[in-house]
Amino acid sequence: MKKIGILFGQERSFPEAFVKRVNETAPADIRAEFVSIDKVFQAESLGYAVILDRISQGAPFYRAALKNAAITGTAVINNPFWWSADEKFFNNALAVKLGIPVPKTALLPSYERPDDTSDTSFSNLAFPLAWDEIFEYTGFPAYMKPFDGGGWKEVYKLENKEDFFEKHSTTKQTVMMLQEEIVFDEYFRCYCIGGKHVRIMQYEPRNPFHLRYAIENPPSSEKLMQTIHDYVIKLNQYLGYDFNTVEFAVRDGIPYAIDFCNPAPDAEISSVGQENFDWVVNTAAAYAIERAQNHIEGQDNLTWGEYVKTSATGRPLVNNPVKATKARAAVQAKFKKEPAAPKKTKEKL
Repeated sequence: MKKIGILFGQERSFPEAFVKRVNETAPADIRAEFVSIDKVFQAESLGYAVILDRISQGAPFYRAALKNAAITGTAVINNPFWWSADEKFFNNALAVKLGIPVPKTALLPSYERPDDTSDTSFSNLAFPLAWDEIFEYTGFPAYMKPFDGGGWKEVYKLENKEDFFEKHSTTKQTVMMLQEEIVFDEYFRCYCIGGKHVRIMQYEPRNPFHLRYAIENPPSSEKLMQTIHDYVIKLNQYLGYDFNTVEFAVRDGIPYAIDFCNPAPDAEISSVGQENFDWVVNTAAAYAIERAQNHIEGQDNLTWGEYVKTSATGRPLVNNPVKATKARAAVQAKFKKEPAAPKKTKEKL
């Protein structure tokens, strides 16, 4: 008997529906359950062929336990080693190399020094930074956010450099990034499961939380939808995420990847709605069953993305690597071949 487990925190509707769906559709030799951990010994299995992880990003004990499970052969969704290493600023850099539009983004050192460091710990950091060049690069208004955060925590909208310095002084030891504002006409949030199954959802961040998926106007074009679909696949295959969401803000017909480091994305029925909930439950269950069927006892059963695999072999990431400016110019030229969609009421991101 192969077991599929789901590890979760406060959420209820998705874990319960996931386990139920797996047990309704899986072959007789595969069963799903809530993960139960009563002890963790080094290099000893927890007894699961597959574990779907929904909580370890906020629980270091779980993260360590999942790495231990992975080394014994458990297929952990998502790969806990890569998830521990990944962050949003790197994701933006990867997107640039892949030719996928992203907002111009600069990395900033923390306002306060980390604990147990001194002035001499940062001998290689210029003081002051080239602030004028940074501000010219991103422009204003801009957004400042943690380089590895999520859930719109500690996100600041900044109107000018005075506003920046005031807000940055409150961020303490959090490493931040400053990001170009994208004034968008359309917005989409996309599930990606297994690096191949995509659900594009229209999303309106200006609406109350429970109405953000309740969009009446259809997407502006099929071409835009196909481009977003292809970008979602490429990003997740290079990152190596089995379960993720990607968000796009569309400006002048061009989709900019805003956020694509969400390996435990919201899947509660109260927020995503019944149709999206059914899709993510059914697709996640089918994919977990597939991973259980392909599971080989004792070997590495994790997903490793194209970035890691190409780095390990010494091959170039892409055949024709491009700089950010060239990538953006190429995408803009591609979309300018046809008229941009009529603009709706704009909102700043």
